[in-house]
Amino acid sequence: MNLVIVESPAKAKTIQKFLGNDFTVKSCYGHIRDLASKDLSIDVDNGFLPKYEVMADKKNVISELKKLTKDSELIWLATDEDREGEAISWHLYDVLGLTQLNTRRIVFHEITKTAIDKAISTPREIDLNLVNAQQARRVLDRLVGFEISPVLWKKVKPSLSAGRVQSVTVRLIVEREREIDAFKTESAYRLVALFQVKGKQLKAELPKRFKTRDEAETFLKNCVGAQYSIESVETKPAKRTPAPPFTTSTLQQEAGRKLGFSVSQTMTLAQKLYESGHITYMRTDSVNLSELAINTSKAEIERSYGSEYSKVRQFATKSKGAQEAHEAIRPTEMSNHSVEGDSGEKRLYDLIWKRTIASQMADAQLERTTISIAVSTVAEKFSATGEVIKFDGFLKVYMESTDDEDEESKDLLPPVKKGDSLVVEKITATERFTHHPARYSEASLVKKLEELGIGRPSTYAPTISTVQKRGYVVKEDREGKSRIFGELTLIDSNIEFETKTETTGREKSKLFPTDIGTVVNDFLKIHFDQIMDYNFTAQVEKEFDEIAQGEKKWDEMIKAFYSPFHTAVTDTIENSEKATGERLLGSDPKSGKNMYAKIGRFGPMIQVGENDDEEKPKFTSLNADQSINTITLEQALELFKLPRVVGKRGEDEVIASSGKFGPYIKYKGSFVSLGKVDPMTITLQEAIQMIDDKAEADAKKVIRIFEEDKEIKVLNGRYGPYIAKGKNNYKIPKTTKPEELTYADCLQLIEEQKDVKPKKFVRKKK
Repeated sequence: MNLVIVESPAKAKTIQKFLGNDFTVKSCYGHIRDLASKDLSIDVDNGFLPKYEVMADKKNVISELKKLTKDSELIWLATDEDREGEAISWHLYDVLGLTQLNTRRIVFHEITKTAIDKAISTPREIDLNLVNAQQARRVLDRLVGFEISPVLWKKVKPSLSAGRVQSVTVRLIVEREREIDAFKTESAYRLVALFQVKGKQLKAELPKRFKTRDEAETFLKNCVGAQYSIESVETKPAKRTPAPPFTTSTLQQEAGRKLGFSVSQTMTLAQKLYESGHITYMRTDSVNLSELAINTSKAEIERSYGSEYSKVRQFATKSKGAQEAHEAIRPTEMSNHSVEGDSGEKRLYDLIWKRTIASQMADAQLERTTISIAVSTVAEKFSATGEVIKFDGFLKVYMESTDDEDEESKDLLPPVKKGDSLVVEKITATERFTHHPARYSEASLVKKLEELGIGRPSTYAPTISTVQKRGYVVKEDREGKSRIFGELTLIDSNIEFETKTETTGREKSKLFPTDIGTVVNDFLKIHFDQIMDYNFTAQVEKEFDEIAQGEKKWDEMIKAFYSPFHTAVTDTIENSEKATGERLLGSDPKSGKNMYAKIGRFGPMIQVGENDDEEKPKFTSLNADQSINTITLEQALELFKLPRVVGKRGEDEVIASSGKFGPYIKYKGSFVSLGKVDPMTITLQEAIQMIDDKAEADAKKVIRIFEEDKEIKVLNGRYGPYIAKGKNNYKIPKTTKPEELTYADCLQLIEEQKDVKPKKFVRKKK
C-alpha cells in the first residue's frame, strides 16, 4: 500500500480522486509539531537548537498516521511546495520515524491528475535548505516575542506581546496616522465651465486654481461678456495594456478593492479553490504562466471572443526574493469560466479567471482627445479631455482597480474643430480642499509591505490579522464630518456666491492605530530600533531567502542577530522608564489638580492628581471611541460624571457607567453592554428594556446547570452547544443531544479533552 500525506482533508479528498486503489490519502491537518509552548524552547548556547513538541490536538492524528505507515510500503509526503509545507514534511518524517528507503517527497503547484501523476513519477528528497529557512523564521520570531513581551508587560501594560514583522506593520499604521494629524488642509477654487457647441454639451476645466474667493471672483468678472472658441483639438492614439496574472499580494489587493474581502478571507477562499483543484497554488510571488496555461488561454480567448482578441504574453517576475516561484495564481482549466462552491469562492474564482484571461488578450486601442478653449478677455484657457475606445481588447473581460478613490473617468467629447464658437451656460468656481494621505486599507497595506520587502506571500494575512487581534490596530468604518465650502456661479453675466455643506473624512474599512498600539510602537522605536527598522526587516527576509538557497547557515544568521538584540533587552529592562503615553490635559476645576490622559494597567484612562500625592489620584476609563491623543479636558471631565444612577427598579438601583470594554448598565450585580448608547443620556425605561433583553438571551443560552457542581454548565454558543467549566470550554460530540447530558457525561468529556488546550472566553473590545 502507498500512503500519501497532505495537510488538509479537502486536499486529500481531491487527490484521492486522481489516484487508484493502491494509494490511501490522509491529512495531517497542517503543522503537527512546533516549538514547545513552555519556556523559550531554544537552546541559545548550543547553536539555537529548537525544542519541538507534538501539538496536543495532533496526538491522535499522529497515532493514526503511525499505524498506517507500518502497513505501507511507501510513504509519499505531499505537503505544499513552499517553506511551510517543506517543514511540515520534515516534521512528519521525524515524528513518524520514516526512512529514506520508504519515503518520497512530492510537490505540485496545482491539484490536477496531470500534476499529481507527474509528481509521483518525479519524487525528490526533503529540501533541508527550505526547512532551515522556515526554522530560522520560527526561531527568530520566538526569540523576539519571548524576550520583548516581558519588557512590555513591565514597562507598558500586562498581557502585551511583540512580533518582528507585526511591530513594523503597526509602525506603518502609526506613522500614517501621525502624517494625517500633522497635515494642514489648504483650499483653492476650482473652475469648471459648461458650454454648448453644435447642440451638444461640453464640460471643460481651468487648469489653474485660485487660492482665494476674491481671485476666483475677479476671474469670473473678467469672463462676463467674453467670447469662447476652440483654439486647438489634439487627437492622439493611445493604448492600455493588461495587468499580469495574480500573485498572492496582488490577489489580496484586488479582492479587497473589487470584492471587499479582507486579506485573511481572500486566502481562506483561495485555499479552498486550490484544494478543490480549481486554481494553482495560492502562495506565490511569480507572474509567470506555464506554456500549457498560455496555450489553453489562447484557445479559450479565440473560441469565446475571436482571434483578434488574443495576444500571447509572458510576464517576468520583478521581485528579487521571489521564493518557490513556479507560476502565478491561475485557473487549472481555462475553459472553466465558473466553479461550484459558496458565493465567496465563485466570486474569487471569477476574478482569477478574468485576470488570467485578460493577461493573454490584446491591448485596448484608444483615441485620446484634448480640446483647448480660448477666452477672449483673459489669458487662461479652459481644457477638456476625453477618450474613445476604438478596440476594447482585454477591457472586454477585465479592468484593474486602483487604490485612488478619486480617480475620474474620461468624458466622451462632442465632435468639434478649431475655430468653432461656443456658448457658455455657466462657469462654477468651487472651493476644494487638499486631502491628507489616505489611511491604509488591508489591500494598500499589503502593497506597502511588499514594496518595502517586509514579509512574504505566506505572512501578509497572518500579520494583518495578528496586529488586529492584539488590539494594536482596529479596522473600522468612521463617519465623516460636515464641512462648509464656498461656490461662485457665473450665469448670464450674474455672479452669485453660495455657502454649501459637504461630508468629508468618511472612512470605510480602514486601519487605525489604537492608543496601546501607538504607545507600544513608540516604546519599541526608542529601545529596539533594529527590530523596528524597515530596512532591517527587509534584510532579514533576504537572509531567509539565502538560507533557502543554501547560501547561508541559519544558525549563524540567528547568532549575528541575537547578541546585540539580547543586550538591548537587558539594557531596556534595567534602564528604561515606564511608557504610558502620558498627556497633560489641564487642571481639574474642582480640585485644581492636573488631569492626564495615559495608558494604565487596564488600558486608556484619565488620571486626576499625581501618583505621589498624599491623597490617591482618581481614575476613569476612556470610552471605546476616545483616544488619549485627542481627548479634550472637557470630554475628560464628562467621564467623571459616571457612574450615574439612572433610577430604581424595585429596591435596586440601575447604574450607567463606562469601563474597560465601553459603556454599560449595572443592575443586581449583572452588567449589560450599552454598545453605542450614551450612558449620560440613557433613560430608565431604555435601561430596563436592555436588562430584560439580556436576561432573555441568557436564559436561552443555558441548557443545563448541575447541582453537583454549578461551575459546570451545558450552554448554547455562537457555534452550537458546548460544556463550560469556569473559563474553559469543551466540545460536545455531534451524535450527543446536549439536553440529555448528565453530570457524569460532562465529567467524562472534560477528562477526554484535558490534554487539548481549552479555549477561553475572550471579550472583544467594542
